[in-house]
Formats: sequence, structure tokens, C-alpha cells
Amino acid sequence: MEIVSMQFFMALGSIILLDILLGGDNAVVIAMAANKLPADLRRKAILIGTGGAVVIRLVMTLIAVWLLTIPFLQALGGLILLPIAVKLLIPEEHDENVTASDSLMGAIKTIIIADAAMGVDNVLAIAGASHGSFLLVACGFLISIPIIVGGSTVIGRLMDRFPVILYAGAGLLGWTAGSMIGHDKILGTLMQQMAGAWAPMTLLTLQIVLAAGVIAIGLWMSRKRAVQ
Repeated sequence: MEIVSMQFFMALGSIILLDILLGGDNAVVIAMAANKLPADLRRKAILIGTGGAVVIRLVMTLIAVWLLTIPFLQALGGLILLPIAVKLLIPEEHDENVTASDSLMGAIKTIIIADAAMGVDNVLAIAGASHGSFLLVACGFLISIPIIVGGSTVIGRLMDRFPVILYAGAGLLGWTAGSMIGHDKILGTLMQQMAGAWAPMTLLTLQIVLAAGVIAIGLWMSRKRAVQ
């Protein structure tokens, strides 16, 4: 993928959007973990903890990008991404089990561990949307992490006011899942061979069906939960 191309910037935009959508809860966890510290130590814990969490998340994502080159793992990753996309549209109570620490090192440790544990969905989504490009992953992180940390409250309000953002993100995850399945070294190649000249259209159809399916299922489950 060429750096100065529409495809590169579209993929970069997708990664940034997914980072923001899937990273909101992590920003809440960061605030909770440092809640008991004095103001000056709180800022230091958030900066250091977030820095450590970003490094670990980046390493996890780069490993995931490499793992997705293994036959069948990319298709499996796409299938795992589908319930993550649906979950994005289902309202739920955020009850993160995070204990605030009264020491600087304790808060930093909590931030890093909690972020790594909660960031699996984020890692998988970004790895899939990167199309195997380590540069895309790095650029996406550099742009989106400051946005998440500095503007988590604003992002949350925007999502509440404009639900279409969440639906667009969920659809993007479904689209990414279809791309991962369609580009798997074994299943993707088999699909292309079976489709023949219709291979590009087959992949596009798969992506559209999964994107629309995720939105439809998420909307149905959301309304069902609201009625209960």
C-alpha cells in the first residue's frame, strides 16, 4: 500500500475511528485507577500509566498484525470481530472492576494491566484494519491516543448526541471482519478461485452483508434490551 494514496488515508481514518470508539472505556479506567491520588500525582500517574499502556498496546497490535498473516487465523479473527461489533451497539452499564490505588506506582500498574486486559478487542480490530501495515498501526496510535486521553468526555457526549457514530463504527467493524475473512491466505484464496471473475464483487458483497448484518443485529438486540 502506497503511503500517499487514497487507500492509505482511508485505512488510517478507519483505524483512528476504531481506536476512538473502542478506547472510550479505557479512558474511564485510567481516570478510576488514579482517582485516590492527589492532583499532582494523579496527572503523573495518568501520563506514565498511559504511556506504558500505549507501548504495550502497540506491541500487542504489531504481534497481532503478524499473527494474522498465518492461514486461517485472519479468518478466525474476522469471525471474533463480529460479536465485538454487535456489542458496540448494545447499551450496557459500565461496571469495570478497577480498584483505585493510593500510591503512584500502584496506580500506574493498575492502569497498564487494566488497559491491556480491556484492549483485546481494540488490538484485533486495528490489526485487521491495518491490512498488514505496521506503519498504519503506528500512525493510527500516534494520532488517536492523545484524542482518547485528552477528549474522552467530549467523545462520550458526541456519541450520546449522535448515535450514528456508533452505528458507523459497528458497520466498519463488520466491514473489516469481511475484509479479514476475504483476504485470509487459505479461505480468501479459495473464495477467489470459486468466484473466478466475480471475486472482487464477492468480497465486496461479503463486506456489505457483514456490515449491514452487524448493524441490524445490534439494533434488534438494543431495542430488545430496552423493552425488558
